[in-house]
Amino acid sequence: MYVECFTNNGKPYLRLVQSVRVTNQSGHKVPQKQVVANIGPLDRFDDGQPDYVARLKKSFKAGSPLIPSLEPYCAFAKTAETYHLSINEGSPECFGHPKLFSHILLERIMEELGLNTFFSSYKGFTKIQYDVYGFAKLLIFGRLLNPASKSATVRQNGDYFEPILTQYNPDNVFDTLDFVYDNKDKIIRRINSNLVKKAGRSPEIIYYDVTNFYFEISGPDDDILDEDGNVIEKGLRKMGVCKEERKLPIVQMGLFMDDCGIPIAIESFPGNTLDHLTLRSALEKNIDGLDFSRFILIGDRGICCYPNLIHLKDAGNGYIVSKSLLKSTKKEQEWTYSDDGYLSISDDFKYKSRIVKKMVKDENGNKRAIEEKVVVYWSKKFQQRAERENKKFLDFLKKLQEHPENFRITATQSKSLRKFFKKECINEKNGEILDSTKIKAFVDFDKVTEYRKSLGYYQIVTSELTMDAREVIDKYHGLTQIEDQFRVMKGDLETRPLYVQTPEHVTAHLLICMIALIMLRIIQKRIISSGNVQLDPDAYWSTGLNGHRLQEALNKWKVDLLPGELYRFMDVDDLDLKLILDSFGINIPAKLYRRAELKSIKKGIKIFM
Repeated sequence: MYVECFTNNGKPYLRLVQSVRVTNQSGHKVPQKQVVANIGPLDRFDDGQPDYVARLKKSFKAGSPLIPSLEPYCAFAKTAETYHLSINEGSPECFGHPKLFSHILLERIMEELGLNTFFSSYKGFTKIQYDVYGFAKLLIFGRLLNPASKSATVRQNGDYFEPILTQYNPDNVFDTLDFVYDNKDKIIRRINSNLVKKAGRSPEIIYYDVTNFYFEISGPDDDILDEDGNVIEKGLRKMGVCKEERKLPIVQMGLFMDDCGIPIAIESFPGNTLDHLTLRSALEKNIDGLDFSRFILIGDRGICCYPNLIHLKDAGNGYIVSKSLLKSTKKEQEWTYSDDGYLSISDDFKYKSRIVKKMVKDENGNKRAIEEKVVVYWSKKFQQRAERENKKFLDFLKKLQEHPENFRITATQSKSLRKFFKKECINEKNGEILDSTKIKAFVDFDKVTEYRKSLGYYQIVTSELTMDAREVIDKYHGLTQIEDQFRVMKGDLETRPLYVQTPEHVTAHLLICMIALIMLRIIQKRIISSGNVQLDPDAYWSTGLNGHRLQEALNKWKVDLLPGELYRFMDVDDLDLKLILDSFGINIPAKLYRRAELKSIKKGIKIFM
């Protein structure tokens, strides 16, 4: 077995190979080279000193390779070991009990994010008696691998190759939530400083969006009032517009994400807080203290209000946000729908832009004169998608216009129609239709026409007057990454429903979910940069391996204890798990392992290259 350097598409790579004898078509035994493991690109390991490949080959032969992950192969290369196992019938050893081994990769990520030293040092400062870092690891690993309640997550301690906690009180998991809440800002700063230092984070673009998570409780939290009835503190779990259309109390969460698709910070708000009212507070609490250079914030139309945008400009930053066409002025709509000035990229896409001057109000209510670029575009793909998503409702409107006498309106249809009602026909008390037999008279079909006309059109406003319109559009489309983060949080990480009760524990739970999401995204980014996956050239971004498959693959990475204190790995030939291991240069030769060898695997894992 030996190290070989070969070229692929003009780029040098390293691999471990061995010579085997095979039978050819003539029936003769001939030597053939067999690849044992792909090590990775040469530039990932080259230390810059002369003759690296020669030195690597020599060190491998000597049994102390320059690449630590090759150590397990050294003994295997010298003498193939023969294993003698003896198990008596009826012995407990007849049954296997595989344990999770994937946490060693997650531990290395936490170490590179600086969380090990953070928790350890703060435990010393505060004289905490319990293993706060151990509980934090259980919470984060459990959220990423096997989401469960806090108590059930603690019970997962025995599922790992080496239990994370030794002697412990399970109730300390809630004390850990208090610690995480009290140190939320410090934890976010520690993660960011390490990503800046080790992963080169320097976001020129920051994405922001808001989602919410529901609680399965009977009613919302009450506000805390003083003797005069003034609100001292708002309840957190409030009734609001649930993104999943559940009639349950919710909490709002704002998420900041960098241009690499890795979360920066989160902030929680009462469930009845409007999206645009979250931004300024979230910026002040999370982003202002991170010492970022000038950035452009990208958000959807939910945060497009000028007090927010002026706040960004006054801080020396910029913005790219979408703006509702239906809520724009008639002149703005006429300019959008006019064919004049459009640049047609194809029959399916066109765009145009202009710079406008306007008077707006800042967060203090003062009038300000600003200039901004307005970019509008039409996409046939987006129009078809909108028509497809709203087909039933659009067909209903058409039939209603042609034969109103045939319809009785349901509560759901009434809710969808409300934005098209003429004001004088709404029951302001309960929002119900006054007379369903005269529904056509209640609907303003001019508004319906405007709605149909707007399908496929998008309007974006930006402070970046010199930025090319196409670049504005492309950067805005990156916002879909943050929508994917929300899907992962609600799906794979099972962030909701939330079962914790206090505002402190709710915020700590969301921060733990965010850290798990950061770790997942770091793994995905490494998979993409490895060059081992085929990327769609037409896609705005890629995960490399989606959250569900990554989660399943990590759960397959286990070891099983055999007689004689020998361990064997489980499912390391699974395609998704192998993709993860190869991306991090983790080589698992086909052999049985001793405990010391298992521990050495973690030492060779490099998270950031």
